[in-house]
Amino acid sequence: MKKIVIAIDGFSSTGKSTVAKQLAKKLNYIYVDTGAMYRAVTYFALEHEYIGDDFFKEKELINRLGDISITFKFNKAAGFAEVYLNGKNIEADIRTLKVSKFVSPVATLSAVRRKLVEQQQLMGKDKGIVMDGRDIGTVVFPDAELKIFMTASAETRAKRRYKELTDRGYELSYEDVLENVTTRDHIDSTREDSPLVKAEDAIEIDNSDLTIEEQLETIVGLANDLIQ
Repeated sequence: MKKIVIAIDGFSSTGKSTVAKQLAKKLNYIYVDTGAMYRAVTYFALEHEYIGDDFFKEKELINRLGDISITFKFNKAAGFAEVYLNGKNIEADIRTLKVSKFVSPVATLSAVRRKLVEQQQLMGKDKGIVMDGRDIGTVVFPDAELKIFMTASAETRAKRRYKELTDRGYELSYEDVLENVTTRDHIDSTREDSPLVKAEDAIEIDNSDLTIEEQLETIVGLANDLIQ
């Protein structure tokens, strides 16, 4: 069977990563969570106090991009690759609402996007890869054989995100999560560099009322049609 590139784009908290991980496992493909890469840069910016509620030291962050090394290491027990920043496992650290709050502003920086897109394209040069994010089918792999665009209502996504965070022990309100989701939607869709848009040849999946199993079955069917 031939190998292809599968690009999964869509709004935040649509479950892209969950489906992409399972899809890659089913197809025996490599999975890359590009959102985690932007979260890693955001975590770096927060740790070095380059960004906060009322400031963003863009030039300082850009000047430090050469000091940022992002890698993925497979955790056999967890069943997926975890994110490392300069050798440190930050998988749990980047999933907080604080990082979520600032990841979209960081992702608007062209220098950040250029650095990460270059890495992402190298990861997929041999195909056999599932990559999810905001601009995979439009910028990173415009020639990907299969492009999926996932969406759901803001309220549905906020409920999912709220449950995910509270299950991890974080104390926060649903209203704060909903505000974060809608704010990220606006920033991601209106930024000048690589805004979140559906590629013309992408297949849209509204998963507001779909289970993960139903989504996976649909995408596996689409992939098999191209692979076999």
